[in-house]
Amino acid sequence: MSTEALAPPRRARFALPRSERAWRAFAIQAAVLVLIVAFLAWVAANVVTNIARLNINTGFSFLARPAGFEISQKLLNFGENASYFDVFLIALLNTGVLTAIAILFATILGFVIGLARLSSNRLVAGVAAGYVEIIRNVPLLLQLFYWYFAVLRPLPSPRQSLSLFDIAFLNKRGLYLPSPIFEPGFGALMLAIALMLLIGLVLLWMNQRHRARTGSGLHSVRLIALFLIVPPLTVAWLTGFPLSWDVPHLAGFNFNGGMTVIPEFVAMALALSLYGASYIAEIVRAGINAVPSGQIDAARAIGLRPGQTSRFIVIPQALRVILPPLGTQYIVLLKNSSLAAAIAYPDLMLVFGGTVLNQTGQPLEVMVITMASYVLIGLAIGGVINLLNRRVQLVER
Repeated sequence: MSTEALAPPRRARFALPRSERAWRAFAIQAAVLVLIVAFLAWVAANVVTNIARLNINTGFSFLARPAGFEISQKLLNFGENASYFDVFLIALLNTGVLTAIAILFATILGFVIGLARLSSNRLVAGVAAGYVEIIRNVPLLLQLFYWYFAVLRPLPSPRQSLSLFDIAFLNKRGLYLPSPIFEPGFGALMLAIALMLLIGLVLLWMNQRHRARTGSGLHSVRLIALFLIVPPLTVAWLTGFPLSWDVPHLAGFNFNGGMTVIPEFVAMALALSLYGASYIAEIVRAGINAVPSGQIDAARAIGLRPGQTSRFIVIPQALRVILPPLGTQYIVLLKNSSLAAAIAYPDLMLVFGGTVLNQTGQPLEVMVITMASYVLIGLAIGGVINLLNRRVQLVER
C-alpha cells in the first residue's frame, strides 16, 4: 500500500471554477451576495434617515436613567431610584426563572408520558397518547388563557384559600409558599456540603476509572453516598440546624410572611410545562424506539434484569437520539415564554420590550437588547445540550 493512500485528505482550498457550469453557479452566488449586502445597506440608510427625520434619541445612555415604575415580581432589590438597566436585569431574571422552571417540569413530565406511551398496558398507553394529541393540537396561547382566566382567576379569596397541609396556600391572588430564613452558621453548613460534594465527585470519578481498568469498583457506591450525607448532617447538628422557614399565615384580608408567586407566573409555568411535555414525550418515545430490539433481546439473553437493561442498554443509546431535538424543544420553550405579555407577566418582552420602549422612545436600542438577550440565552441552552450530546456519542478509534 502506498504512503499516499494512508495520508490524511488535504483540505479543500479556494480555486477558480474551471467549467462553464461552475462559473454560472459562482456568478449566481455572487449576485445573491451583492443583493443581500445592498438590501442591508438600504435598510441601514433608511433607519438612519428616519431617526434623523423623527429626531429620535440614539445611544444606550438611557439605561442609566431612573425607571420610575414598579414591577409586580422581582427577585432583586428594586428601589425608587432603580434605573432602566435594573429593570432589564429583573425582567431578564424573570424570563430565566420561568424558562428554567418550565424546562424542568416539562422534561420530567415528558419522560414519564413518553415511557407511558410505550407501556404494554393499553389503558396507560392510550391515556398518554390522548394527552399528547390534545395538548399538541391546541394553541399555546389558548392554553395560557385557559389556565389564567378559567382556572386561576375563579379561585377563592384569601380567606377561603386552598390549603396544602397549612404550609402552602393558593387563592386568586397567587400561590403562598414558605420562605427560608438563613441563620448564623448556615454558611458553614453550605461550605461543608460543597466540600463533601466535591470529595464525593472525585471519589466517583476515581471509582469509574478504576472500574474501567480492572472491572471492579474501588469504593462502594453506598459508602460514597454515606460519606456525602453524614458529614453535612453532623455539621448541621453542631450548628443547631441554622435554617428555619417563614410559613405564610392569614392576617386580616391577606397572607403575611412566606413568599408569594403571582398567578401570572403559575399560569405561564403550567401552560409551558404541559405544552412542552407533549413534544418531549414524543421525542423520548422516538429515541427509545430507535434502539434496535436485537440489543434488548441480547441483554435479556445474558441475564440482565429489566432495570439493568434500561440503564445500561436502552437509555444510553436513546439519549444519542433524544438530546438534539430535546435542545431544540428547550429553545422553543424559551421563545414561547414571550407569550407571557398576553397575561401581563413581567418578563423581558413585556417589561423591557414594552414598558421601557414606550417610556424611552428608543425602539432600536431596546429591540436590539431584547433580541440579543433571547439569542444569547438560546445559544447558551444549545451549547449545554451540545456538550451533553458530545458526552454520550460513540467515540470511534
